[in-house]
Amino acid sequence: MKAEELKKDVYYVGASHGERQLFDELIPLPDGTSYNAYIIKGSKKTVLIDTVDPAKENVLVENLKKLKIDKLDYIVSHHCEQDHSGAIPTILELYKEAKVIANAKNKELLKEHLLISENKIIEIQDGEELSLGNKTLKFIFTPWVHWPETFCTYLKEDKILFSCDFFGSHIAFSALFVRDKNHVYAAAKRYYAEIMMPFSIMVRSNIKKVEALGFDMIAPSHGPVYADPAFIIEAYKDWTSNKVKNEVVIPFVSMHGSVAKMVEYLVEALEKRGIIVRTFNLAHMDLGELAMALVDAATIVIATPTVLVRPHPLAVYAAYLTNALRPKTRFVSIVGSYGWGGKMPEEIKSLISNLKVELLEPVIARGYPKEADFKALDELAEKIKNKHGGINNG
Repeated sequence: MKAEELKKDVYYVGASHGERQLFDELIPLPDGTSYNAYIIKGSKKTVLIDTVDPAKENVLVENLKKLKIDKLDYIVSHHCEQDHSGAIPTILELYKEAKVIANAKNKELLKEHLLISENKIIEIQDGEELSLGNKTLKFIFTPWVHWPETFCTYLKEDKILFSCDFFGSHIAFSALFVRDKNHVYAAAKRYYAEIMMPFSIMVRSNIKKVEALGFDMIAPSHGPVYADPAFIIEAYKDWTSNKVKNEVVIPFVSMHGSVAKMVEYLVEALEKRGIIVRTFNLAHMDLGELAMALVDAATIVIATPTVLVRPHPLAVYAAYLTNALRPKTRFVSIVGSYGWGGKMPEEIKSLISNLKVELLEPVIARGYPKEADFKALDELAEKIKNKHGGINNG
């Protein structure tokens, strides 16, 4: 991405990273990503809002040169992770007079992770303002969106919220502003599911906090800029609400076909009862797709065979992931098959202790499922239907 103007004297100077396929060595990036940084030229002071991942710091430096930024007064570090702050040491070498703006928690992290000297950091408080002359920055602390030190910056005169990871999306874009809302919605939901969902209660409270500012543009740290931010605000309110949908998510793995047959039968039984079902074969799974499905589902059914009398490792991973993401799901059950013994259901249950759910009676077959097992799957489907009848009451 080249330097581009958002509003008068406010510029995008970040970098697109379309070739990146994995984030944190964990999260697939089907659309690549971007590292968004912004320059604000005040009548007296100039500030850089965030930097970029070190892999793309040359793009940031080139953009600053194109804008003829000869003097930089401040660098705002919203969040310590390297995709936002990794290029700060390089920028401090180029602009030796610059100071880094951070809150107390981020100050300590910057010192530990990036070895930035304490005398280069200005510590700010929640709600504090900084004048650039004709432009004013207001700093809004938004902890756990998604690290404890994260904050946002509001440019008062231009009504721009620089939101860091808040409202972001992993998209390597060529157009600065959102064009395809459906595409951005899906990418933002994936982003929320993968990194924000464990902190949904805090995210919900921080939505209210930033909404009170009255912005008309959101400039996040990943993905395109929202010139009309209402749709992403409403999406976040939906995702962080307590409401769930009449949906069942079934992550499954099958070694010899027994579990696959049980899942096939259960899916049909649920769909006959008007329930939307999303299945994920864990041997060929996109982590982000599963995380997205978990955002709304009322019920999760983990389906697995036994391996040496224990759950299949892929099912263990799915349970661990679900437990870490803490979706608002209401019900969990287990479907499976075993050879000669084991305590597979008990182990799966122990892996999801973070979830505030009702555990529905598992259906476990010995070997290939038989008539009694299929009858039990019908009973499970009926129970799920009845449970879903009151999912959003009260």
